Parts: sequence; C-alpha cells; structure tokens
Amino acid sequence: MSKPQGRVKIEWSPEFAYAIGLLATDGNLSPDGRHFNFTSKDEELIGLFKASLCLANAIGRKARGGETEKRYYVVQFSDVLFYDFCLDIGLHPNKSKTLAEIKIPRKHFLDFLRGSFDGDGSFYSYWDPRWKSSFMFYASFVSASKRHIDWLRKAIFEHCGVRGHITKAAKSSVYQLKYAKKESLVLLRAMYRNTKLRSLSRKKLKIQAVLDIIGESL
Repeated sequence: MSKPQGRVKIEWSPEFAYAIGLLATDGNLSPDGRHFNFTSKDEELIGLFKASLCLANAIGRKARGGETEKRYYVVQFSDVLFYDFCLDIGLHPNKSKTLAEIKIPRKHFLDFLRGSFDGDGSFYSYWDPRWKSSFMFYASFVSASKRHIDWLRKAIFEHCGVRGHITKAAKSSVYQLKYAKKESLVLLRAMYRNTKLRSLSRKKLKIQAVLDIIGESL
C-alpha cells in the first residue's frame, strides 16, 4: 500500500526553509489539524510563499479586525502530512505568544532566518543627532514570545557570531531583537549571501539603498 501524498513536498532546501520562516511569522495553523493560512499586505510575499512550497492555490483578499476594505492578501491550503511535520519542528496553532525553538537543519538556518526577516523583520536607518555625521541603521526581528526571541538570538550568534540585544517597551507585548550597524551588516550579508536566493525585493532594495550611503553592499 502506497504512502499518502501531501500537497507540500516535505524536503529541506533553501526554498523550503525560507517558507518555514514565513510560516513562523505571518502564517497560521488552524486548530483543525490540517489547514494553513498565510496572510500579508504584500502580494509579492504571498507569491514567494506559494513558489517556495510549489502551491497552485489562488490568492484571495480579506480584511482584518474592524476593517471593511480588503487590504490583505491570503493563501489557504490543506495538508495533513505537512501540518504534522510543522508540529514536529515546533510550529503550532495560536503560536504568537508560545512559539519557542524551531527545529531547522543547521545548513538551512539562514534561509529560515531570511524568511522570518521578510515576514516580521524590519530594517531602518537614521542620522543620530547626538553625534556629528553619525548614521545609524538596525536590522530587527520581533515576536510576542520571549522564548522564541531568546532562541533566535542564540541561534544567530551560533551562525554569525553577532550578539544583538533584546528590547521591549513598557506597554508593548512584543519583544524586539536588534542588530546595529556592524553587527547588522554581518547578519544581512549572511542572509543575502546568494543573489539567487528568494527574498522580498522591496526590503532588499531598501537595505541596499541605505548601505549605499556608507559605501557598502550586501
């Protein structure tokens, strides 16, 4: 008797690990044990997620909360085998505050990280008014789960040798893992080490535009 086939091919690769990073940030596992929902304001990101998992599902539109305008793109699919796999590696329903370590093969961690960065990460820059000609920039990751952000920081240090620092505003429920300037440059070059790897184009272009100011490149 042949084994049941799922919609998603479960095989680690740069694309698969990238999709797991997206799923860990912007994705949702339904409590029913089979359905997935991936939502974003960025249609390109939805396309990257679909392509990385070789999904043929149509992209829909939806509103969130009290919104009436359908500003979000969404792709939904069902796959019991992939669902069970996700549970095994550390993903689960209602994960925002309880997510911890994700079991990623070492050789694919940076691809997972790039997916996590494209999903919920940010990159910003500014001129520090305290210092003459002081241009600052940061790469950061966010999570409502302290256990996940602690694991992420430890794993990044093991792969890239940069420590970063964790912050949390007094009235916020979200933790931020930040890497400033030199550390962020090391981290970004590791994530974008190959131009053929999938990534969100607008975010990568924004990073390079900032690095152009200081004469650096990815």
